This record gives sequence, structure tokens and C-alpha cells, in this order.
Amino acid sequence: MPLFVRDDEITAMAAELQHLTKAPSKTEALRRALRNELARTRQQMPVRERLAAARATADAIGPSADAFDQKAFTDELWDAGSQPG
Repeated sequence: MPLFVRDDEITAMAAELQHLTKAPSKTEALRRALRNELARTRQQMPVRERLAAARATADAIGPSADAFDQKAFTDELWDAGSQPG
């Protein structure tokens, strides 16, 4: 869904940010700014809240297979990657 900003101050700030960061468009400048602000804000979240979010994600994925051997899996990946193509 498109976002339309009809605020001259925000438009001016977006144009300045585009110029300063050499972004190809105001949209890209705003995308970068929003990503940076989201990352900064997430880092300020208490560790307890960040861990709760990680646990919720892990719970949504479901339990792991008890018979899965991570070392064997990794070794197989490395062996497959080192053989000529």
C-alpha cells in the first residue's frame, strides 16, 4: 500500500537526506533512514524483550529433530562445496 506524505517539512528533509546520502531517490533515502531507525530502536529494547521475540519465533518454527546431526550436515556441505563442479 503506498504511503503519501503531504508535509513540506518532511519532503524537504527527505530531499536533503537524499542529497547527503547520495541515494538515487527520496524513497530510497527514506527506506534507509527507516531501516536504520528500526535497527537502532530494536537494539534499545531490553534483552528480555528481544529474547522473548526470539523464543516466539523458535516456537512458531516448531521443535527440532532430535536425530539431526549438525556436524555431519555441515561436513557434508563443506565436502560438496569443495568438489569441482
